[in-house]
Amino acid sequence: MKETAYTLLDSGNLRKLEQVGPYRLIRPALNAFWAPTLPEAEWREADAEFVRDSSGRGAWRGRERLPDRWEAGWGGMVMRIKPTGFGHLGFFAEQFRNWEFFRRSCAGREALNLFAYSGLGSLAMAAGGAAVCHLDAARGMVEWGRENLALNPKIPDRVRWIVDDVNKFAARELRRNRTYDLIALDPPTFGRGSSGQLWKIETDLPKLLADCLALRRPDRPFTLVLSCHSPGFSLLVLERLVREATGGAGEIVAEEMFIPEATGRKLPSGIGVRCELP
Repeated sequence: MKETAYTLLDSGNLRKLEQVGPYRLIRPALNAFWAPTLPEAEWREADAEFVRDSSGRGAWRGRERLPDRWEAGWGGMVMRIKPTGFGHLGFFAEQFRNWEFFRRSCAGREALNLFAYSGLGSLAMAAGGAAVCHLDAARGMVEWGRENLALNPKIPDRVRWIVDDVNKFAARELRRNRTYDLIALDPPTFGRGSSGQLWKIETDLPKLLADCLALRRPDRPFTLVLSCHSPGFSLLVLERLVREATGGAGEIVAEEMFIPEATGRKLPSGIGVRCELP
């Protein structure tokens, strides 16, 4: 194997060049308007490239050179990699700072991870000492999370795996009087729940944020971690929505998410807000 870790090697011309374990890949980076730093010869070394089409999907060129799955390390964890028809690999590298926060801030906490994808955020919470509820509407993603946990035997198995629609689950937890002192969510722009329920971020996120605050354990400090990749949602929009949900209370940190490049630059990759309530 040439490499075992993930590295963003370069970006430019709306693409990014990544070393993902032993394989070098090119994927879209729709805000990389600059020119690449590395010479074209480095890009030609790629094993495969995902080319997006007008529908938002696309296809892998050179997919036959890739296995169905392999492992790579990033953010202090080993990850199961599976190239998908949407060009995803099973992780979002820009989440690494949230994972660092979870590892140092979760001791003794009851944590809820919504839209939890392949579980790396949940694993970071468990590594930090939290009891974690991991929720995603796709059963395949929850199973992927279990696979990632198995690849990291030093992380305690403190994760409750749930397949459900996020709005239905939040409403049910409220009826049960369940509470949490840390909730993280990375909502999609559009999606469907476990039984086909429609999710649209512009209409559903404000209500979900209100439910998250209602699930707060009242006698302990509370943390809300919200990240977003949706067009039209800026840092100011995200911060205002969180302030609306908290009634203006709490200390908020809003920042652009990024992936560090081996070139020394950063590739912006979404936005995030963290709110701390005493």
